[in-house]
Amino acid sequence: MKKILPFIGLLCLSGCSLFPKPMLNVTPAELNTVSDTMKALQSKPKPKYPIPVAVYSFRDQTGQYKPQQNVSSFSTAVTQGATSMLVQTLLDSKWFSPVEREGLQNLLTERKIIKKQVVKSKPAEVPHLTDARLLLEGGIISYETNTSTGGAGVEYYGIGASELYREDQITIYLRAVDVHTGKVMMSVSTTKRVYSQEMRAGLFRYTSLNRLAEAEIGYTTNEPVQFCVLQAIELAVVELIEKGTELGYWSPLNVTAKDASQKLTAS
Repeated sequence: MKKILPFIGLLCLSGCSLFPKPMLNVTPAELNTVSDTMKALQSKPKPKYPIPVAVYSFRDQTGQYKPQQNVSSFSTAVTQGATSMLVQTLLDSKWFSPVEREGLQNLLTERKIIKKQVVKSKPAEVPHLTDARLLLEGGIISYETNTSTGGAGVEYYGIGASELYREDQITIYLRAVDVHTGKVMMSVSTTKRVYSQEMRAGLFRYTSLNRLAEAEIGYTTNEPVQFCVLQAIELAVVELIEKGTELGYWSPLNVTAKDASQKLTAS
């Protein structure tokens, strides 16, 4: 009877797993927190006038897919929504006023529909589209995996623990182009490292001649790649603003044009 009791317990556990259970690890949606980079930028003086900029595309230029063992995967290694991230960062910076260009065809279609409407026997009037002073180009140009790997572990008498880590790297380029002249005014590059970590501990021991005790516990943490791309984009925008200020292309609200010209002459 004593030998049968463990099997009855296992059957009970397996039977309970067939019934639906409440999902205890479901968390509500939340807004993304403002990064330290953007907080530092927003605490600085604002520009005199936001600069109208256009972003047609800021895409993944790596062409890489997620590495998976023994599985054919067509999921890309980095996010395909970098254009939306860049536009949001430009808005949050308060230095730029982005105009819609990624969905330009949809915008033109809606404007045509409005123009075809007749109001008091006249076609509806639509204001002219806002033009951009700067064109921002670039993209995600590199995603290197396993740039650095390592770990440490120890095991004694069937009891052990180990720690492993892996480091990837993302690189983006962002350049500002003068729409009137086509001149590349500035170009910046930023790099963000992506960290992954695994920690585990286990027990593997024979308690008697025919009995084996085995237990294992552990966890892994992986930085989300899309947040790493966002951090690299934010840093690139901040660097673009600071570089443009140093060159005298624009200036904060509390800096006069005379001060900006003197600073440009001194540099």
